[in-house]
Amino acid sequence: MRTMLLFSVMCLVAYAVLAGDDFQPLNVKTGLWEITTTTAVGGAPSIPPGALAGMNPDQRAKLESALKGMASAAPKARTYQQCITKEQLNRDAFSEGRNSCTRTILKSTGSRMEFREVCKSEGMQTEMLMQIEALTPENVHGSGHVASAGGNSAMNVSMDFTAKWLGASCPEKKQ
Repeated sequence: MRTMLLFSVMCLVAYAVLAGDDFQPLNVKTGLWEITTTTAVGGAPSIPPGALAGMNPDQRAKLESALKGMASAAPKARTYQQCITKEQLNRDAFSEGRNSCTRTILKSTGSRMEFREVCKSEGMQTEMLMQIEALTPENVHGSGHVASAGGNSAMNVSMDFTAKWLGASCPEKKQ
């Protein structure tokens, strides 16, 4: 569960430069980037009532235990590589398949982007605020906060990331 949440947040961060409407893409180089994220989680994620209804008591207890462990864990750092293309910098990746979300671009220049995104689904609401700054065309820094609430739980994720350009070419994708 934590991996899925972390992956979702990191995808949003890695593609934050892709936001559409009323934006100017960040002035960064395309190619291979190394991204390091540090996330801290507080609380427990909201679980859709339908998902809980389908669990037996043992499964539910295991899930609740895992969620408690996730909330009490120390901040986690992760480093990975991401290939960013010109097309990605100029398209709106946020809206694809995210019909339950509303994004508002708060600021968008070649050096700084700020946005807010609210998603509502199955009695749950998630709000994300992100700030991303292109320090140079080869170095980016960002931070953000995600708050999720629904049912009987609430979760907060604070994150910070740095990204550095490694080179113009990306390794071939393995199939």
